[in-house]
Amino acid sequence: MKYRGRFAPSPTGPLHAGSLVAALASWLDARAHGGRWLVRIEDVDRPRCPPGTDTVVLGQLAACALTSDEPVLWQSTRDDAYAAALQRLLDGGRAYPCGCTRAEIDAVWAARGVPAQRHAERPYPGTCRDGLHGKPARAVRLRVDAGIVEWHDRRLGTQRQDVGAEVGDFVLKRADGIWAYQLAVVVDDAAQGITDVVRGEDLADNTPRQIVLRQALGLPAPRHLHTPLVLAADGQKLSKQNGARALELADPVAALAAAGAVLGLPPIAAPTAAEWLARAVPAWAGIMRIP
Repeated sequence: MKYRGRFAPSPTGPLHAGSLVAALASWLDARAHGGRWLVRIEDVDRPRCPPGTDTVVLGQLAACALTSDEPVLWQSTRDDAYAAALQRLLDGGRAYPCGCTRAEIDAVWAARGVPAQRHAERPYPGTCRDGLHGKPARAVRLRVDAGIVEWHDRRLGTQRQDVGAEVGDFVLKRADGIWAYQLAVVVDDAAQGITDVVRGEDLADNTPRQIVLRQALGLPAPRHLHTPLVLAADGQKLSKQNGARALELADPVAALAAAGAVLGLPPIAAPTAAEWLARAVPAWAGIMRIP
């Protein structure tokens, strides 16, 4: 199948320096493979996406000469596709309604003597796997089978996770009615024929869950490449949550050069963003050993 890649920003704020690294890597990888590059706006969590931010994001990409080869897709228009996928899972016994609150889940683990870990969500203990026990349904979860999920990342190498033990049955539709990221991204990658997922390393731990979900839905698996992260002064990942500044685009070539340096590209001299990108493609192909 011909290479199809994508950049899928969540418009909770403008792109920052770390976002551009992921966008650039995905664009370069598509071009180096002679493929197509798509942009998808992941605005499924609508309350967190201020109106107009998607336009800002697309404008930032355009300033860097990064434009989608096909019409941009908004997740906020995809409710019917997500509902159909969820119904397939429910009908096949692969998903089930859950009535647990986060406090109730924490209480189960506390009663078992398992302490909470900072910034870590504890696995779902399976309370509602055999029924709601009189509680009203809140969320819908995927029934995860036991066993190790093994996958290969083009940069990180072989990766393994026991999703059942480390994550548990994960949410597909949240208690507030919002579609979970895992379901939306898997359904949309398949619908758009994505063959290669290139994104930041902070999303690598989502991959095993997405593999399990793809298998449950009978969908094809793309290849994966997770890129290095841009770190803030305190050593934490640069993100909108920790106040990352919007991408400075007074000089798009300088912004691209900074992102390219994170990816290991050599210095590239070019008068415009488009020419910089054209010269960066063979450099990327050499780094990634793309014939």
